[in-house]
Amino acid sequence: MGGQACVLYGGAEFSRDTDLVIVSDVANLERLRAAVADLDAHPIAVPPFEKRFLDEGLAIHFRCQAAGVEGMRLDVMSRIRGLPDFELLWDRRTTIDTGEQSIEVLSLPDLVTAKKTQRDKDWPMIARLVEAHWTQTPRPASDAAVDFWLRELRTPVLLTQLAREAPASCRHMAEKRPLLTAASAGDEAAVARLLREEEDREREADRQYWAPLRSRLEALRREHHDRR
Repeated sequence: MGGQACVLYGGAEFSRDTDLVIVSDVANLERLRAAVADLDAHPIAVPPFEKRFLDEGLAIHFRCQAAGVEGMRLDVMSRIRGLPDFELLWDRRTTIDTGEQSIEVLSLPDLVTAKKTQRDKDWPMIARLVEAHWTQTPRPASDAAVDFWLRELRTPVLLTQLAREAPASCRHMAEKRPLLTAASAGDEAAVARLLREEEDREREADRQYWAPLRSRLEALRREHHDRR
């Protein structure tokens, strides 16, 4: 669900960790415990590896020590802002065959949503992921692909081109994404300005989502420090 998934989709990124989204039930967490034991992975920082913290929306962070993966960080979550429960994410996942194994990753639309964070590095990655899909998709594109581009493209020149190629779909989608009206008019400067405003709104939504969770983490850090 993170940088490794971006690499698999063609949005090259140097990633120092592996991010996973999992179903948080007792049986599955036991499987996860076995997996991290095989990796000689141990929780770092807070929170500790407990179901209740995953259910709250926090991430559990591990550092691996087994041969071949020394120092690799593993981050595990069960909830992601803006995305549905694991069962639906799993139903619409993408399976990527590397030639040696099959890897299950978030669908590209879900990965793009997951990347809409406060972090500066995530927004160029969203643009690269959607542009890669645009470039790699055979033409004529499916309605689903066109809808995805209209929802998520972040490149003014491509948005204005798409508006010319799919005017009816663009007008319909403009009800949900008003900047497409400027794209239909061919006003790339206005599209660029509206994309920045759109990004600012998403960043603020992410800040508000994480504010109580960050407070929770601070309280856990204080408890951990007091116990020591």
